[in-house]
Amino acid sequence: MMQSGLIGNGLPTHRTMFRRVDGPTKLADGADELKVRLEATAADGTPVAKILTFKRGSYLVDVAWEIANQGDKPLTAHAYYQLQRDGVAPEGETMMVSTFTGPAVYTDGEKYQKISFDDIGAGKAKFAKTADNGWLAMVQHYFVSALVPKDKTPREYYMRKAEGVDAFQAGVIVPVAEIAPGAKGETSISLFAGPQEQAALKQVAPGLDLVVDYGWLTVVAAPIFWALQAIYGVVGNWGWAIVVLTIIIKGIFFPLSAASYKSMAKMRVLTPRLTQLKERYGDDKQRMNQEMMKMYQTEKVNPLGGCLPILVQIPVFIALYWVLLGAVEMRGAPWILWIHDLAAPDPFYILPIIMMASMFIQTKLNPTPPDPIQAKVMMMMPLIFGVMFFWFPAGLVLYWVVNNVLSIAQQWQITRMIEGGSKAANDAKA
Repeated sequence: MMQSGLIGNGLPTHRTMFRRVDGPTKLADGADELKVRLEATAADGTPVAKILTFKRGSYLVDVAWEIANQGDKPLTAHAYYQLQRDGVAPEGETMMVSTFTGPAVYTDGEKYQKISFDDIGAGKAKFAKTADNGWLAMVQHYFVSALVPKDKTPREYYMRKAEGVDAFQAGVIVPVAEIAPGAKGETSISLFAGPQEQAALKQVAPGLDLVVDYGWLTVVAAPIFWALQAIYGVVGNWGWAIVVLTIIIKGIFFPLSAASYKSMAKMRVLTPRLTQLKERYGDDKQRMNQEMMKMYQTEKVNPLGGCLPILVQIPVFIALYWVLLGAVEMRGAPWILWIHDLAAPDPFYILPIIMMASMFIQTKLNPTPPDPIQAKVMMMMPLIFGVMFFWFPAGLVLYWVVNNVLSIAQQWQITRMIEGGSKAANDAKA
C-alpha cells in the first residue's frame, strides 16, 4: 500500500482521518483525468488537503499536498511518501521460478540498487540516502509501485521495519517550500502502480525499466526482449513469437552447434573402441588413458569438442530464460489449444512431457559414456529435468521444446552423415 503524510508540528500523517470533498469518484465520459480531494485540519487549525489525480489510460497517479498557512509565522514542513508491504513473496513463486521481491532505489550516482527485506530487518540495508534525482520502488514479479519526485527536488530515501505490524516500509521525504503567513504551499509526487511494461516504464522516469531485472545478463537479455517484441508485432501471438525467436537464435548458433554435434558424433563412432580399451586395460588406468589419447590424436577427435561450443551459448540461453520469466507481457497471453497463459504452468503437463521425450531422444543420440553408472545417470536426467519443468511457466517450456526439437533434427542429420562416412571408410579399407 502507498501511504503519505506531512512532517511538521501537528500536521496530518498517514494515520490522520481525512474527509473526502464531495465530487465525482468515477472518470466521466470524455474526461481525461479525475481529481479526488481529501481534507484534514492540523492540530493548530491549519487546513491541509491531499489531492489524488488519476489519468485515463495511465498507471500514473499524482499525489499532491496543499497547505494553507493561516498563522502569523512562516510554516516549514516536509512531505513523506512510503510504500508498505509484507516480506512474503507473491503467489506462484517457487524455488524453480523465483524473482526479486522488495524495495529498490535508483539515482544517477548509484544507479539501480535492490535491497532485501532481510537486510532491512537486520539494519544492514545499503542504498543512496539523499539525492536530487531518482525514484524509489517496491518490486515484485510482473508488477511495481514506484514513487517519482520531480527532478532536481532534494529528497531523502529511507527503509525500515514497520512498527506494530509484520511489514516493511520504503519511502521518500521531500521538502515543502517555506509558506508565508496567509499563503498556500504545495508539493507533489508521481506514483506509478502497474505492470512492468518496459515501454511504459521508460516514459515515467529514467532507469525505471530496470525493475525488469535480468541481472548481469542485461546486456544480452535486453536485445533478446527487443527482438521478441518485434517478432510479436509481426505474428501477433507471444507463443509463436517465442517459437520464431528460438528458431532465429538456433540459426545464429548453427555453426557452433554443428561443431559440437560433429564432435559428439565422432565420439559416438569411437564408443565401441573405447569400451574395448576399458576391457583390455581396465586394471591399468595410466595405460588406458595413454591409449585413449593416442586414439583421439589418430582419429582427430577432441573429447571436449562437444562441450566448448555449448558453453559459449549458455549465457544466451540463460538470458532468454530470464526474459521469458520476467516479461509481464506473457501473463495471461494464450498460445494455442490448451495453453491459455504462457506465464502459468501447462495445466495438463503436455509440454513438459514432450520436453522429457525430446531430452531422452537427445540422450540416445549422444555417445554412451563408458562408465555404466554415468550412463544410467545420463538416462535419468530427462526424467529429473522433466519433473522440474512441470512447475515452470509454459512459455519457458515451449522455448525448451522447440530448441530441443531443432537440436534433435540437427544432431540426427550430422550423426547420420558422420556414421555413414565412417562406415563407407571402413568398407573401403575392407
